[in-house]
Amino acid sequence: MGGCAGSRRRLSDSEGEETVPEPRLPLLDHQGAHWKNAVGFWLLGLCNNFSYVVMLSAAHDILSHERTSGNQSHVDPGPAPIPHNSSSRFDCNSVSTAAVLLADILPTLVIKLLAPLGLHLLPYSPRVLVSGICAAGSFVLVAFSHSVGTSLCGVVLASISSGLGEVTFLSLTAFYPSYFLLLTSPEAQDPGGEEEAESSARQPLIRTEAPELKPGSSSSLSLRERWTVFKGLLWYIVPLVVVYFAEYFINQGLFELLFFRNTSLSHAQQYRWYQMLYQAGVFASRSSLHCCHIRFTWALALLQCLNLAFLLADVWFGFLPSIYFVFLIILYEGLLGGAAYVNTFHNIALETSDEHREFAMAATCISDTLGISLSGLLALPLHDFLCQLS
Repeated sequence: MGGCAGSRRRLSDSEGEETVPEPRLPLLDHQGAHWKNAVGFWLLGLCNNFSYVVMLSAAHDILSHERTSGNQSHVDPGPAPIPHNSSSRFDCNSVSTAAVLLADILPTLVIKLLAPLGLHLLPYSPRVLVSGICAAGSFVLVAFSHSVGTSLCGVVLASISSGLGEVTFLSLTAFYPSYFLLLTSPEAQDPGGEEEAESSARQPLIRTEAPELKPGSSSSLSLRERWTVFKGLLWYIVPLVVVYFAEYFINQGLFELLFFRNTSLSHAQQYRWYQMLYQAGVFASRSSLHCCHIRFTWALALLQCLNLAFLLADVWFGFLPSIYFVFLIILYEGLLGGAAYVNTFHNIALETSDEHREFAMAATCISDTLGISLSGLLALPLHDFLCQLS
């Protein structure tokens, strides 16, 4: 009896040990880990776009000034240069800034077209290393360049860095569900995914080995599955292509032609202000997802097309009296573009299954690059047509 009682006591003790839940980290620690990952991805995105943005912002200077042996900068520190074409009200360069755009985007397009097919076989660490080396090399090459052609080679390196980095970091977010939970309102979070979110929140963001793959990860998807997933993504891809086509047609096709002579700013300074205000709008809207979610991104595409039509009409008729009206429109343009980008990927993250998410992120990357490439190809003949016409 005593032995039976003792065995029952030990059995009940062991059952009690099995039913006692493991100690869990306080909620504050979970939120802290989530925020660390979110800040980490924010910094990676900021650094990844830096070289790409700098090259586009300096496009007018790259095309306007060829360095002499004694000059240490593309920007002339002296008085404003004489217009290249004083007979034209647009003050046109011989080559459109869309040439810099194409050098800055076509290598990215090639990378993004090939990425869904086999880039996942390469570990993340070598990708990040190559991206960083190309970014640094782009600045060195442009800084010490003596010709426009050499500078464009530096722009190509910036494009390789940005394209490879974007595909890499967006695919990497598939292994951090806590990142998406953080960007979603508390009411929309799935309690069932809390355990997975907690484990991913404790993972280091950058590590030497590739993240542990799940049985249904993108590396195990068949071509038929990939095609099925891609067709489902068209609802997100098409509006993003339209948004980026419209905004980069404005940026690299019209910015150079929106030239106001009734201001103290030189042509190059006006171009830099346009680029700065656009990037400020993009930066603000891409960082505001925690405050504002937009489900129907096609509405943003429509608004961006209206922006394009309005500014194209101003280039043709010249009805805006002051450059400050253009400043406001360009800031608004950047807000629309950034909102379309971040909400598109946020919606995909929430609505795709875990096994499809990594592939979906990599495949949708093609949207902005395709729209930008098409805008650059059309902006080149538009520049020549308007400059010859005027």
